[in-house]
Amino acid sequence: LALNPWDVVLCISGTIISCENAIVVVVIFYTPAFRAPMFLLIGSLATADLLAGLGLILHFAFVYFVPSEAVSLLTVGLLVTSFTASVSSLLTITIDRYLSLYNALTYYSERTVTRTYIMLILTWGASICYGLLPVMGWNCLKEPSACSIVRPLTKSHLIILSVSFLAVFAVMLQLYVQICRIVCRHAHQIAVQRHLLASSHYVTTRKGIATLAVILGTFASCWLPFAVYGLLGDYSYPALYTYATLLPATYNSMLNPVIYAFRNQEIQKVLWAVCCGCFSSSLPFRSRSPSDV
Repeated sequence: LALNPWDVVLCISGTIISCENAIVVVVIFYTPAFRAPMFLLIGSLATADLLAGLGLILHFAFVYFVPSEAVSLLTVGLLVTSFTASVSSLLTITIDRYLSLYNALTYYSERTVTRTYIMLILTWGASICYGLLPVMGWNCLKEPSACSIVRPLTKSHLIILSVSFLAVFAVMLQLYVQICRIVCRHAHQIAVQRHLLASSHYVTTRKGIATLAVILGTFASCWLPFAVYGLLGDYSYPALYTYATLLPATYNSMLNPVIYAFRNQEIQKVLWAVCCGCFSSSLPFRSRSPSDV
């Protein structure tokens, strides 16, 4: 096959994604202090994005070096599983943040740990089921007219995925609006109790809105173009449109470590310790709520 520049860019993106998220996975896995529910959810997100990056690399390698329909089904299944798990993990992190503020008094309990494991099981169970569908026979290899903009996924399969992504975005938007309201209300109450200036309340509110805008803006700008095109596009459309919407979607997995992991002060401490050659799994940490992550 003639080398497609878009495939090269996707492969390079997959390499960057794999390296970034591999760092997060290793740090969380080898640091016993990172066993709190919020770090488990971040680890789930990093694992999903790591698999997505590896899937992009394998897809490029198999398309150009080991062309095979069976192998293409496996790589597409891996990509569907990993990207679905990534988006679902973003939703679980949002739910965890909301519950940490809404039920602040009971958040640090065994119930939270149990709930976290249940969310992880549901996230990965549903993602694996989505990814196995092409491998189990729900594909368009024998009926090209049923193909979606992403071969060999069928049009109906991609519609389900696109609707799911849009539903996740709607739920995340609603939850983060509620989180912003709770944070602003708490900041106002603290300012009143401590007789602080109104400017401190304004700064806290502005910071909360800025964080909200970064999280939702990144997710929307990365995934919404592909989700909408998946609903409206057709297999007969030029492949350029698919690449132009799929590439930004991969950038979400590239930005997730920056937004959810590298901004965390505890993870920053471990990374600096590793860079300085003084890594210790028993580094002291300050307990932080998920809303700080």
